[in-house]
Amino acid sequence: MTLTLTVSDEVRALAPGFTHVAIEAHGLVNGPSTEGTSALLDDAARRLAVRLDGRAPHEDPHMAAWREVYTAFGSKPSRTRNSAEALAKRALSDGGLPRINVLVDIYNAISVAHLIPVGGEDTDHIQGGMRLVRAAGEEDFVTVAGGEEVVEHPDAGEVVWRDDAGVTCRRWNWRQGPRTRLTEASVSAVFLLESLAPMPVAGVEAAGAELAELLEKFSPGARISVHAPE
Repeated sequence: MTLTLTVSDEVRALAPGFTHVAIEAHGLVNGPSTEGTSALLDDAARRLAVRLDGRAPHEDPHMAAWREVYTAFGSKPSRTRNSAEALAKRALSDGGLPRINVLVDIYNAISVAHLIPVGGEDTDHIQGGMRLVRAAGEEDFVTVAGGEEVVEHPDAGEVVWRDDAGVTCRRWNWRQGPRTRLTEASVSAVFLLESLAPMPVAGVEAAGAELAELLEKFSPGARISVHAPE
C-alpha cells in the first residue's frame, strides 16, 4: 500500500474488536452527483430499512457497539454520532440522503446499506502516513465555521485520525476536516471501512468488495487495491 495506515496500541486496547478495510484508488473520475449515484443512495436507504426492520439505527448491535466506544473515550454518542448512524438517521428522514459528488455518494451509499462507518480521504492532500490515535489535546484540527477557517483542538483522550499536518477526522469518524475531503477535483483516494464486534469480518469484507466494484463502475480504468481487514 502506497499510503501507510497505523492503529495505535491505545486504540486497540480501547476497542479490541476494531477492524478496518482500506481501499486505495488512483485514476478516479469525480464530478457532480449523477442519476446513477442518486439511485445508489435511494437503494441504500431501502436496504437500510429492511436491515433495521422498524428499529432505530442506534438499536442495531453494530451501532450500539460504536456508542459504547464513543462513551469510553469521553464523547456523548447521542450528540456526536458515528458517521454511519448519522447518515442512517438522514436516510430514514423525510429529507433523505444528501447528494455531494460521485465519490462521496458512492461511499455514503455503502455506509448506509451496510450500516458501517465509511470515509474517503484525498491522498494528494495527506501529509505522511495516517494514524488512528488517542489525542493529547494539543493537535490542530483545521475546519470551517461561519465561512471562516478556524483551528480546533480535540479533547485529551479523544480517538482521532491524523497525519503529519494534524487531525483529519475528529471523534474517530464523526467529523472530517476540509483539507482531505474528496472534491470534484480528486483523482486519488483512500477509503476506510471501520467495524467493531459484533459485525463479522466477512461483513466488512463484503462492504469493501461492493465499494471497490462501484468505484470500478464509475471510474473505468482506475487502479484499485483492496487491503485485507486489520
